[in-house]
Amino acid sequence: MKKPAWVIDKERARRAAAAETVWLFGLHAVADALRNPARKRLRLVVTKNATDRLAEAIAASGMDPEIADPRKFPAPLAPDSVHQGAALEVRPLDWGALDDLCATGPGAALVVALDRVTDPHNVGAILRSAEVFGARAVIAPARHSAPETGALAKTASGALERQPYLRVSNLAEALGRLQRMGYTVLGLDGAADLSLAEGVARTGGAPLALVLGAEGPGLREKTRETCDHLVRVPAAGSFGSLNVSNAAAVALYEAARSRG
Repeated sequence: MKKPAWVIDKERARRAAAAETVWLFGLHAVADALRNPARKRLRLVVTKNATDRLAEAIAASGMDPEIADPRKFPAPLAPDSVHQGAALEVRPLDWGALDDLCATGPGAALVVALDRVTDPHNVGAILRSAEVFGARAVIAPARHSAPETGALAKTASGALERQPYLRVSNLAEALGRLQRMGYTVLGLDGAADLSLAEGVARTGGAPLALVLGAEGPGLREKTRETCDHLVRVPAAGSFGSLNVSNAAAVALYEAARSRG
């Protein structure tokens, strides 16, 4: 019996995901990945200088590094990648199910959701802030979002190895699941009447999801409709708006401050 087309497509997607690899680069990103027991590591390319600097992490990983000439660095990186003589091929991390992480994860019940934030540098910076302020997860749609890349990992400065970053098939549906877990969903919107502090105060300490959209278009309509409240970061003047990673840091700080 011939398999339905949707079954074939799903199997192809599963095989493609299983074969996907990512090249991490830079001393900090590579060191943290080498120390992460959850990482599936495939190939380590380092210069002699980087080998000396990463000696402890390499020993902990048990990997056999390839020593490379810095003038002919063989890892397939973009020409502008600042690799510092270290590159590591890995499988993307598997953080498990959204429900498991967000319902009973460590720390305060705090989640960040990103709606079409595609710049890996912004997402990397948000992962750093999320880790600092104890968010259980950062979630984003599988399409139109920044995937796990070397540039994202380098900007995250190690946070990618520790801060769950989940890409979901449908962001609005994921937000609805959070709401059914008891989360209040606050969407950041520069034109909202409610301030960030007022919106956080309304949660009364309940689990909180902060939703940020891409710079320019902001939140999609479906995402806006799913939010319990829209809130804004108050500005002293009329000059523009914050970069999305800065807005996330401010929102996370306010959420953490109000809870303790």
